[in-house]
Amino acid sequence: MTSHGLHVRENDLLVALRAASRDLITRRSIRDRPTLLAQLVVCAVDLVPAAVGGGISRTSDRDVRTSHATTAAIDELDLLQSRLGEGPCLEAADRPPENGVMLARDLGGDDAQRWPHFAPRAVQAGFRSVLSVSLSGPKDGTRAALNLYAAAADAFDASAVVTAGLFAGQAAALLYGADHVHDLGVALESRDVIGQAKGILMERFAVDGAEAFAMLVRSSQDTNMKLNDVARWLVDETERRWLPTDTPRTSTRPLG
Repeated sequence: MTSHGLHVRENDLLVALRAASRDLITRRSIRDRPTLLAQLVVCAVDLVPAAVGGGISRTSDRDVRTSHATTAAIDELDLLQSRLGEGPCLEAADRPPENGVMLARDLGGDDAQRWPHFAPRAVQAGFRSVLSVSLSGPKDGTRAALNLYAAAADAFDASAVVTAGLFAGQAAALLYGADHVHDLGVALESRDVIGQAKGILMERFAVDGAEAFAMLVRSSQDTNMKLNDVARWLVDETERRWLPTDTPRTSTRPLG
């Protein structure tokens, strides 16, 4: 490909990424990680030349979890790599982002020797090329990769590899933002629940805030439950007390 042709592809990529970002912001998908992941896969398949389908795989201790595959066949192939312990998606997810590109040019040819169990199954499913790119560095022992599938051998050229790599870098940044939003939301929710639980105990036992918090901590230690779980139980139990008497209620009471 000429330098002019590559420049055109890069411009197309930037335009597509800007459009995807605007769409994600409009849909507020940054607050909805599953929706964000699904949209990223669809966008990548549309953007990368020759890709006919894709999905995301995450590895933790060589265990692969797949998500948002565009077809059932691709979802099965991503899962198959976990069962077999081999495959391009597995290797790409295990690599750091700076060199996390794994290209299987021909699973019906030379690449069959590298992945002797996975390759024939992929060819049987109708895919001879796979391009996998790392989406993130290690976080709590977990890595992720974006996997793109093509029907023909040598389907992904240098332009496709560059496009996928650039897209993965942008996608990783979006996912980092989504994770940050999610973690912040969890932290705020946890603080809110603990605050509600403290208020309940302060009113019920006529204690101050410090004493109410100490009761929660002691209950957490005595029941071997997380502090937030104890607080959540107390809030839920208090809400259930306001339900009609004929409404079934079941609980395991952590507080005395």
